[in-house]
This record gives sequence, C-alpha cells and structure tokens, in this order.
Amino acid sequence: MNEREKIYEGKAKILYKGTEKNTAIQYFKDHATAFNNLKKSTIEGKGIFNNRISEHIFIKLNQIGIKTHFIKSLSEREQLVHMVEIIPLEFIVRNIATGSLTKRLGITDGTVLTKPLLEYSYKNDELGDPLVAREHIDEFNWASSDELDLISNQCLKINNFMQTMFKNVGIKLVDFKLEFGRTNIDGKKEIL
Repeated sequence: MNEREKIYEGKAKILYKGTEKNTAIQYFKDHATAFNNLKKSTIEGKGIFNNRISEHIFIKLNQIGIKTHFIKSLSEREQLVHMVEIIPLEFIVRNIATGSLTKRLGITDGTVLTKPLLEYSYKNDELGDPLVAREHIDEFNWASSDELDLISNQCLKINNFMQTMFKNVGIKLVDFKLEFGRTNIDGKKEIL
C-alpha cells in the first residue's frame, strides 16, 4: 500500500485522504473485536469480505433511495467514500431481543419483537456507548429534531429492506447498528 495521509483509524477500518475533493479512501482491516473492544483477534480475509458485503449493501440502498457515503469500490479492500461530519450517535435497530437488551431489561433471549425497536447510543468507546434519549440528543445538539426524524425513518426503511434481503438468503436479521453523517455535496446539504 502506498504511503497516504491517514485521517482516522478505527477498530475495523482506516480512512485515508481521498484523491478527489471531500472524499476519503476507506480501507477494511482484518481485525475483529467484540464486547466494546475487550476481545481482539485477526481473521485473515475479513477486510475483503466486509468490503464486498458493504459495497453490495450500499449499492442496493442507493437504488432504493437511501443515500450513503459510498461512491465506488477501488480494490478488494478499499472504497472511495464521501467525507462527512459524523453525527456522534449509533442507531441500533432490533428485531429480536438478545445481548444487552435482554440483560438490561430481563427479557428472554430470542424474543421476536412485535415491531422493530430503535435505540440511540452516544458514540463514545470510553463511556461504553451509553444509551441516550431524544431529549439528550436535543439538549447536547448532537442532531436536530428534523435530522433525528429523517434518520429514524431511514433506519426503519433500511431495516425493512435488509430483513428481506437477508431472509432471501436464509439469514435472520436480529439487530444491527447504523451511523450517519452530514455532508455538503455540490452545495446540497445531506444526511448520509
């Protein structure tokens, strides 16, 4: 890999400065973590696999009108993406009760929820990504009410799409996290 300007390195990806204005190159690593980074390992080829799955999902989401930061695939491990101002929240969509939800609320693991449950957490590893309410989000200006409404609707639309996509290949979508950011593409402000 050529020497490039690193912007950020996370648990699973590295962001490098892109070759085009307001872009980044997202590199997928082979690192695997669990339990808020308490368990760490390397899985050979994981980055390649994650890149391909990510590319497929982003292309499909764009086709149904969900805008993403994905521009194009560059290699087996890299994507060209739009730079965004990160909204410091994780949006957790749950279809089946498991993990922290069952521990927190004493619900039987594997309980199928009557409708998707959307939870918000403040994106901060040091604090353990604590759950927050809409009132926290508003009070600390992490997202406007309009942004939160748009993102919440997008989360449910993405969930509906992904449940169908995974069901068609025999996979039950239990839960997942989404993250969003603000961007200004050609003078148009958007949430991706």
